[in-house]
Amino acid sequence: MCSECGCGSHTHGESRTIPVVQDLLSENDRLAAHLREHLDEHGVLCLNLMSSPGSGKTHLLEATIDALPPGLRVAVIEGDLETENDAERVRRHGVEAVQITTGVTCHLDAQMIHDAMHVLDLSKIDVLFIENVGNLVCPADFDVGQHHDVVLLSVTEGDDKPDKYPVIFRKADLVLITKADLLPFIEEFDPARARAAIERVRGTGPVFEVSAKKGAGLDAWIGWIAARLADHRAKLAAGA
Repeated sequence: MCSECGCGSHTHGESRTIPVVQDLLSENDRLAAHLREHLDEHGVLCLNLMSSPGSGKTHLLEATIDALPPGLRVAVIEGDLETENDAERVRRHGVEAVQITTGVTCHLDAQMIHDAMHVLDLSKIDVLFIENVGNLVCPADFDVGQHHDVVLLSVTEGDDKPDKYPVIFRKADLVLITKADLLPFIEEFDPARARAAIERVRGTGPVFEVSAKKGAGLDAWIGWIAARLADHRAKLAAGA
């Protein structure tokens, strides 16, 4: 796993490893706070999308772009170990997308987002989506300057993932149960069990079932985005 976040660290040299990781996270948090200030200056809402690989993040973004109300301007920062495949998919919808290839690193961090944001004109963006590297562990530890965290749970993964990977679900402002059109065909996934598991680790909060393929649930998702943007700008206007 990635050396930056301390994955794979064992007892050998543990006394040295822990302070290094703490210093790394502290510096990352400092830069992430700076990124939020920069986003706030332009009134941009930043959403960090996290999930395991194959949960449908890019497909959801494509469907979201097509369903957004006219005039709502968005951009996307994509994170993957290799290729520009996902960024190219987003660009085909007329939206600017910046691809970050992390190599062997299993998450995005604030420095990566800082570099990517230099490519974007924030004055022309209302909502910035960050599609994090597909991973249910490492991305949970790294602040990337987002205002809200959105975690996707695909019905193809199993309804026990919140119990197995509680940290990433615990920090979620919204959980999206994706690929909901497959529910009639995957009896092993029970939405009620998934919601109960999410509530066990996170407490109460919104959970939407969505299908990027069929469009089900997209209205609730789009409404949530619009409400968060309105709240964000109202707080900025009030000086919060």
